[in-house]
Amino acid sequence: MDWNRRLHIVCSLVVCCMMTCLVACIPTYSFNGASINYATTKTIQIADFPIRSTYVWSPMGPIFNNELKDQYANHTKLIQVKRNGDLKIEGEITQYSQRNKSVSSEGHSAQVELTMSVNVRFTNNVNHKEDFERQFTSTKTYDSTQSLSSVQEELVTQMVKDICDQIFNATVANW
Repeated sequence: MDWNRRLHIVCSLVVCCMMTCLVACIPTYSFNGASINYATTKTIQIADFPIRSTYVWSPMGPIFNNELKDQYANHTKLIQVKRNGDLKIEGEITQYSQRNKSVSSEGHSAQVELTMSVNVRFTNNVNHKEDFERQFTSTKTYDSTQSLSSVQEELVTQMVKDICDQIFNATVANW
């Protein structure tokens, strides 16, 4: 058998093996990081998270709730339901605060750290071994020469995205 013929056979076998592996993984894994068995898990219930922190910026609640629901809608095939979901996510925004992070050589605050924390209760009605209650936190820093009102929307949006990614990874990206 000549060299080209052998190479062709080996390449064909490799391609067939790769295709078989890809097809076998379709129901469980996707390229977005979710590892959901859609044969047993079809629905998700995501409650609105109320703000329970002492300091409140009112748009934060809707921004968080919409981003969390969008995360699952855009990255899974799960159908969002109002009750009796195979997966259930609920909780509350527990902290929204700012603190001086660093001091300049003149003794004034140079940077301010903004923190957001969310408490999450996750219930997997298909496999209760995966249930948990956990705190997720994100922080962002801004220069103290800026006012909070001038950076707040951008920083809260970034923190919300970060926390929603953390929640998504903890609930359906079981690597």
